[in-house]
Amino acid sequence: MDHFIYKDGALHAEDVPIAEIAAAVGTPFYVYSTATLLRHYRMLDEALEGTDHLVCYAMKAASNQAILKTLAQAGAGMDVVSGGEYMRAKAAGVPGDKIVFSGIGKTADEIRLALKGGIRQFNVESEPEMEVLNRVACEVGVTAPITIRVNPDVDAKTHAKIATGKSENKFGIPIARAREVYAMAGAMEHLDVIGIDVHIGSQLTDLAPFELAYQKVAELTEILRADGHNIRRLDLGGGLGIPYARSNEAPPLPTDYGALVKRTVGHLGCEIEIEPGRLIAGNAGCMISEVIYVKSGEGRNFLILDGAMNDLIRPAMYEAHHDIIPVIEPAPGTEQAPIDIVGPVCESGDTFAKQRMMPPVAAGELVAFRSAGAYGAVMSSEYNTRPLIPEVLVHGDQYAVIRARPTFDEMINRDTIPPWL
Repeated sequence: MDHFIYKDGALHAEDVPIAEIAAAVGTPFYVYSTATLLRHYRMLDEALEGTDHLVCYAMKAASNQAILKTLAQAGAGMDVVSGGEYMRAKAAGVPGDKIVFSGIGKTADEIRLALKGGIRQFNVESEPEMEVLNRVACEVGVTAPITIRVNPDVDAKTHAKIATGKSENKFGIPIARAREVYAMAGAMEHLDVIGIDVHIGSQLTDLAPFELAYQKVAELTEILRADGHNIRRLDLGGGLGIPYARSNEAPPLPTDYGALVKRTVGHLGCEIEIEPGRLIAGNAGCMISEVIYVKSGEGRNFLILDGAMNDLIRPAMYEAHHDIIPVIEPAPGTEQAPIDIVGPVCESGDTFAKQRMMPPVAAGELVAFRSAGAYGAVMSSEYNTRPLIPEVLVHGDQYAVIRARPTFDEMINRDTIPPWL
């Protein structure tokens, strides 16, 4: 569920007409609903009620500080994967003891930054990382809390580019080597081994892979405790999918996921962490674009928008589907026709949908890309010297620009001409 609905024939974000925002900030732009962000966070938090837990928002999904602050004030922790994300979380007021640092390529500088600024834990992914972390912690004069990410070799049955839990993926320690690696960690003076981390992929629409992975984690917990490790925290990752196409069957509910977590690992007495990103932010955001032209082609027609692949890369990168709807509600019974929906970038890959059934939309009218709140703005670029598009946050009948569109002068003046030119 989200808070983007038609009211009096016009699409609204909560109580604000989309067309009103477009008139003020121009198109294209991203718009987020505070009510949807909070609703999705609370659904997950409530699904784990009865356990000692923390929902750590995976901020790589959407990392604007206004979004982070909204969730942090509701009680969320943060999952970061870079020094920059760590600094963003801190700038948004998130305390270090609610920040989890994930990722396979943490540098010594990033580790030092987090150790000095405060960190809940590092999710360690390899022996070399563990050695660097121990060394840097010694230099800083602290003990670093860690979990070790295990790769359970579970097929998440998701897109190949967002699967992370199979043996051929680059993430984590093979679960068969876990005892050996945990023994190494336990012998390092400046590491405090507090738990286990697992994450098998993103946009999962079936609970079965989660169940298999969590069963393996439960078994490993008992084994490691028998080896003398004080395993007291389980980071179960994220990955629960969202309904990108409203016509398709919905993914499992957070309540079902929560019941699965309790059933598989609830008996272990561990603190539970989960790291949802897409599930919180995905349906909380839309990208709004204006139709530039309606073009007739050979055997097909094209809807040419001012939004492009640099603004929303998911369709080009993942063959991802986004429902695309007119901002002005079509009259009941309006006939639809197939049309290719494309952007202005001079690449055939700048295509959002092929032969999508759409009601008539004319040049100058607005369309909304639904479910664009996750991996939209954060993956955008200035390809073709196209400015990064604004982000807008709605709260009831109010809205604010939370990232402004840069001017061409601001973009161009970032370049530095060397003295010999």
